[in-house]
Amino acid sequence: MSQGFQNVLEEWSSLEVEYMRAQETHRLYLQKLDEISKLQQSCSLSISRQRKRLKEMSQLMKTNGGLLDIGQTLEEKKQIIRTQENSLFEMEAFLPKKNGLYLSLVLGNVDVTFLSKQLKFAYKDEYEKFKLHLTIILLLFSFICYFFVSYRFLDAILNFLLVWYYCTLTIRESILITNGSRIKGWWVFHHYISAFLSGVMLTWPDGHQYKVFRNQFLAYSLYQSFVQCLQCYYQSGCLYRLRALGERHNMDLTVEGFQSWMWKGLTFLLPFLFLGHFWQLYNSLCLFRMAGLPDCKEWQVLMCGLCFLVLFMGNFFTTLAVVKQKLKKRNEKQKTR
Repeated sequence: MSQGFQNVLEEWSSLEVEYMRAQETHRLYLQKLDEISKLQQSCSLSISRQRKRLKEMSQLMKTNGGLLDIGQTLEEKKQIIRTQENSLFEMEAFLPKKNGLYLSLVLGNVDVTFLSKQLKFAYKDEYEKFKLHLTIILLLFSFICYFFVSYRFLDAILNFLLVWYYCTLTIRESILITNGSRIKGWWVFHHYISAFLSGVMLTWPDGHQYKVFRNQFLAYSLYQSFVQCLQCYYQSGCLYRLRALGERHNMDLTVEGFQSWMWKGLTFLLPFLFLGHFWQLYNSLCLFRMAGLPDCKEWQVLMCGLCFLVLFMGNFFTTLAVVKQKLKKRNEKQKTR
C-alpha cells in the first residue's frame, strides 16, 4: 500500500471521528435547547402567577390599610412589593415574549428577545453608535443643503434619510423595550411623529410655499442635529458614571427622553433644548399662517404645521415635568441634610 493511499485512509478516519463528534455535540445542543424551552415556559408561568398575586396583595393592602398599618409595617410591605415587581421585570427581560403590535406588523412573530446580557449590551451599544453616526451625517447633509446647494433632489434625499432614520429608530427601540429597556411615554411617540413629519416634507412639491419654508426647515434640522449630538455625548457620560456607581439599569439608553437629566450639566443643555422647542412652535405658527394664504393649495403645509405643534407641546411639557422632578428631588435631599 502506497504512502499516499495510507495518508488518505488516515485523513478519512479522522474525518469520520470529527463527524461523529459533531453529531454528538449537535444532539446535546438540541437536548439543551429542549430543556431551556421547558424552563422558559415554567419560568414565564411562575412570573405570571407571582405578578398576579402581588397585584392582589396590593389591592388587599389598599382595602385594609387602616387595619394593617402598625408603625412602618405597611410602608415596608409596599416597598417590598415594588422591589419584587422590579425584580420580576428584570427576570422577564430574559424570557421570550410575544412582540407588540408594532413589531408584529413590521417583523411578524419573529422572536427578538436576547437571552444573554452580552447580546443585549452589544445590541444596545450598536444602537447608540447608529444614532450618533446618523445624527452626524444628518448634521453635515443639512449644513451642505443650507449653505452650498439648493436642489430639490438633494432636499428629498435629506428628507428620505430622516424618514429612514426615525423609522429605524422606532423598530430598534421596540426591540430594546422587548429586551428590558425602559423607554416609554412621549419619547416613543416622538419618533413616530418625527417620521411622519419627514415623510410629509418628502412629498411636498417644489413650489412657492416650499421655497419660502425651505431654508427655515433646513436651519431647524441643522440645529436639531447639533443639539442631539450634544445630548448624546452628555447622556452617554452621565449613564457611564451612573452604571459604574450601580445607580442605573445597564439597558438604559441615551434616548431623547433626557433620562439622565438629574445630574450635572443640565443647566448647560436646557437653553439649547428650550430654543429647539420654541423653534418648533415658530415653525408651526409660520406654517399655519402660510396655510391661510389664498394661493396655498398644498395639504402638506397644514399637516406639517400640526406635526410641529404636537412636537412642541410634547417636548415642552415633558421637559418642564422633568425639570420639576429634578427640583423636587434636590429639595428633598437638602431637607434630609
